[in-house]
Amino acid sequence: MSEQKTASYGSWKSPITSDSIVAETIGIGGTQIVGDDIYWQELRPKEDGRIVVVRRSSDGTISDLTPQPFNARTRVHEYGGHAYAVKENTLYFSNYDDQRLYRLDPGESPRPITPEMEFRYADYVLDPGGRFLYCVREDHTGSGEAINTLVKVNASGDEAGGEVLVSGNDFYSSPRLSPDGSRLAWLTWNHPNLPWDGTELWVADVNEDGSITNNKPLAGGSDESIFQPEWSPDGVLYFISDRSDWWNLYRSEDGKVAALCPMEAEFGLPQWVFGMSTYAFESPRRIICTYSQRGVSHLASLDTETLELEEIETEYTYLSGVKASPGQALYLAGSAVQKMAVVRRDLGSGTEEVLRYSSESKIDPDYTSIPQEVEIPTEGDKVAYGFFYPPKNKDFKAPQGEKPLLLVMSHGGPTGATTPVYDSEIQYFTSRGIAVVDVNYGGSTGYGRDFRQRLNGQWGVVDVDDCTNAALYLAARGDVDENRLMITGGSAGGYTTLCALTFRDVFKAGASHFGIGDLEPFVTDTHKFEARYLDNLVGPYPEKRDLYRERSAINYTDQLNCPMILFQGSEDKIVPPNQSQTMYEAVKAKGLPVAYLEFEGEQHGFRKAENIKRALDGELYFYAQVFGFELADPIEPVPIDNL
Repeated sequence: MSEQKTASYGSWKSPITSDSIVAETIGIGGTQIVGDDIYWQELRPKEDGRIVVVRRSSDGTISDLTPQPFNARTRVHEYGGHAYAVKENTLYFSNYDDQRLYRLDPGESPRPITPEMEFRYADYVLDPGGRFLYCVREDHTGSGEAINTLVKVNASGDEAGGEVLVSGNDFYSSPRLSPDGSRLAWLTWNHPNLPWDGTELWVADVNEDGSITNNKPLAGGSDESIFQPEWSPDGVLYFISDRSDWWNLYRSEDGKVAALCPMEAEFGLPQWVFGMSTYAFESPRRIICTYSQRGVSHLASLDTETLELEEIETEYTYLSGVKASPGQALYLAGSAVQKMAVVRRDLGSGTEEVLRYSSESKIDPDYTSIPQEVEIPTEGDKVAYGFFYPPKNKDFKAPQGEKPLLLVMSHGGPTGATTPVYDSEIQYFTSRGIAVVDVNYGGSTGYGRDFRQRLNGQWGVVDVDDCTNAALYLAARGDVDENRLMITGGSAGGYTTLCALTFRDVFKAGASHFGIGDLEPFVTDTHKFEARYLDNLVGPYPEKRDLYRERSAINYTDQLNCPMILFQGSEDKIVPPNQSQTMYEAVKAKGLPVAYLEFEGEQHGFRKAENIKRALDGELYFYAQVFGFELADPIEPVPIDNL
């Protein structure tokens, strides 16, 4: 092993470059098992963020199903999800450009089966005969708020764009048919709730013509979150509920609801997108499931008769998208030393086979920082959680006595969570000598309903305190330099970042990726799904207008005294560009160093390779200019005002 070179933190040369990240990395999701074939979706930055449906045939052949230029992505709720379904080798999918439903039969080209109207579709299930698709439809034909319904679409072609089956509530999701097609289950909720606040589970009988009757509520309410209703192969309805404070498994039989394996663990997830799955039936008697404890996933098998839960050994620490069929399970999986992948498990032998990695580049342990779980003392004698990544690079060491810079990462949502899975963007920083702490602040998912609701009425306070205290805790431990603390985050994490930079005198620089600087416009200038989100996170508007102003960084730039960089997509419908633009102009007018990069054609989150690269390199470049460390590699300069 060659002798380590001495260089300041931040100046280490790393093989983990932005070019390698965008060239070799894809997004993976949308797992399905249909017959003998396996399906998933790939988001490809090198194809301008196009999402492709991929099939692995029973003979092992892997092929793309959706041809150029089709993009299998729905915009229902803007976040989308579950944008395709398969029946007997026929693929049905939403196309991003026009949001119409398309049908792709073997050997043919995709053809639209819904009209050119302002309809969006998501969360599909086909009846046993393949005549109809049951799905969520979002109607944007009117001038007011979009109208969400459950509809039945003729699978051969539907000139009307679907027949409305259920309407009247603000939101619907998860239409699921019993195996014989005789019953339909679904979830519904109303403003101001989001699906992790309170949902209702309904069931109905399905008639021969596909219509439904005898609609009945089964479980849930405004204070109970139901997740992933699913019918067993023998026609029993299962679901996940947090009625015990934890998202646990339940089933309904003979009008009675029973818990299956009560425990302080999360079997559910916040339903930001459609089609999320944490359990599936291998057989009527066996469920393959995953649950989370303290940010780490566990794989297990549940016997539906004895209710014995048996953990399945796996090297992965994060699992999602669980699907199963006799003898096999399918899931998305990753760990601190393994990139996310589509994984198939033979339930007989216990062997796991990777079908597709999110990146084909190899992980070099000599440049990989392993996360350390930390409990963060915070306000009110409470604790928050996080994963600390110390700098790691076999080729370099820092000068004697120097401590590393720290980058605090604030996840989005805010009802989201960070997990200890290999993240090339985190390793991009740690391999250059910058420590990272990824924080699960109060309000994050994975620690029970009470922890998740810690943010209610306190957004912009609890999250900011927890991220700030994470930095102070690590500095007090001696792990990082208290004078070189930075914070970054996207979306809700961008809001937390802006608040932390404005209302706390701890951080010396920060980066907001499509973050909210002013809460008031967000109430009226965002999409339907989150239009009333702040009722719970802050308070009802306009009754609590003063509170909205108090929690908005844009109103207190006089308190701001450190540099920031802002990144924004020009077509973001969730956090519109004027949020970042207004913040940029205010900071610029104050004379503080500030930079603003807006990416044409991007929405909420960047999907194009060149923009992902530019944002990652641009953030590092900005920190180098602020803290005065030299970069090991040339980076295209970012224009910085007032530097």
